[in-house]
Amino acid sequence: MLLHILARGKIGRSPEAELVDRYLTRIAWDTKLTELPETGGRIPPPKEPVRTVALDEKGRDLPSEKLAEILGDWRDGGIRETRFVIGAADGHSDTQRSQADLLLAFGSATWPHLMARAMLAEQLYRATSILAGHPYHRAG
Repeated sequence: MLLHILARGKIGRSPEAELVDRYLTRIAWDTKLTELPETGGRIPPPKEPVRTVALDEKGRDLPSEKLAEILGDWRDGGIRETRFVIGAADGHSDTQRSQADLLLAFGSATWPHLMARAMLAEQLYRATSILAGHPYHRAG
């Protein structure tokens, strides 16, 4: 299953970009990062069937194990692509939220978009490591 991050705004050369690259290159699954302008832009067509996860302050705060379980269920159920959408500065519209298969939050704190990308990349690495039985994740 392809793990595809669609993010508004450019990350450029930054410490956050290095973190994103570090984690995405460690993931054994196919990954892709698509950067879009703050508004508009061409969103590539999905590999069907697809699931959409919107990073949103109104989303669920999931433990890493639960995120891994969801991704594993989708993969095993024949989903070919999961899209992780990081919105622009004003977040997602109500329509975008309602169309997502999952709203995901990283706690109740507000995070800069570049940090959210790095945190998402790490959580995707962690989730795929959990599913592979890799010792990276140390459960409680």
